Amino acid sequence: MLQIYGYISALLSIICILPYIRDVFRLKTKPERGSWFIWTMLGFIAFFSQLAKGATNSLWLTVGQTTSVLIIFLLSLKYGYGGLGKRDLRALIGAGIGLVLWYLTREASFALIFVIIVDSIGTLLTLLKAYKDPESETLSTWIISGTSGIFGMLAVGSLNLILLAYPFYIVLANYVIVGAILLGKGGQKAI
Repeated sequence: MLQIYGYISALLSIICILPYIRDVFRLKTKPERGSWFIWTMLGFIAFFSQLAKGATNSLWLTVGQTTSVLIIFLLSLKYGYGGLGKRDLRALIGAGIGLVLWYLTREASFALIFVIIVDSIGTLLTLLKAYKDPESETLSTWIISGTSGIFGMLAVGSLNLILLAYPFYIVLANYVIVGAILLGKGGQKAI
């Protein structure tokens, strides 16, 4: 059963980008370049960190997430938003510092913690953009992606906090972006 949860999480991770890609090509959704760059790099680090700590079925979530963010990052180069502003550069510097700290520790558990911290910097960029311009994001993508994290957590199959940390973070980060989109839309209606 754990393997099925892992497959479901990967499938949702991949499916979630389909409406996003559709909206990018319709010029409705504008991916935040800095976020997607950070998420792509971190997806690879998270995969190898989890693999080193013994993850098996829950790795499917990370594979699906990393593939998805790589595709969106590549699309963001042409259709995206941001990337060279002061806020983006500060986030990328913060992400770089986190990666250096991970490198210096050489411990998979620390790497995963640094991945989550650095990932949250990318999430913050999209969170701010989603609140400010909620129509530039595809709500269903973030809901489905957050749900993929729930299945990733179920795939772990035990109370191993290190293996649960990344899928839990996926749930939290994606649903916070959902909240920012909804709050942003509510604020626009009030104006």
